[in-house]
Amino acid sequence: MSAGAALQAAVAGRLAALGLLDGVYDGPPARAGFPYVALDAASESDWGHKSGAGREVGLAVTLWDTRADGLAALGDAVEGCVVGTRDVAGWQLVSVQLLRRRVVRDVAGPWAVAIDFRARLLAA
Repeated sequence: MSAGAALQAAVAGRLAALGLLDGVYDGPPARAGFPYVALDAASESDWGHKSGAGREVGLAVTLWDTRADGLAALGDAVEGCVVGTRDVAGWQLVSVQLLRRRVVRDVAGPWAVAIDFRARLLAA
């Protein structure tokens, strides 16, 4: 399994166990109850060394909700889950770094917290 897919699966499992979300999806769902999270960890680059393979993975987490109140606290919980991820199948997670976090509003009405991370993993 690629580093991005393994990281995305690990993060999805942690977010689902959080119990605060209606759903966790690999990309934007066709229909979903609010609040929900869409994940994307498809961006990978080499982060290996002389004697081992590694990957740097860009992880985009988008939290959607219809209400702005409470969105920051829910965003904090989601961010904590991602940063607290440790077990990634087949990979050793070396670091997870927050790159940016912003609140945006869709024209259709829902609010979103878009959180971008950089994760560095070595093959186990």
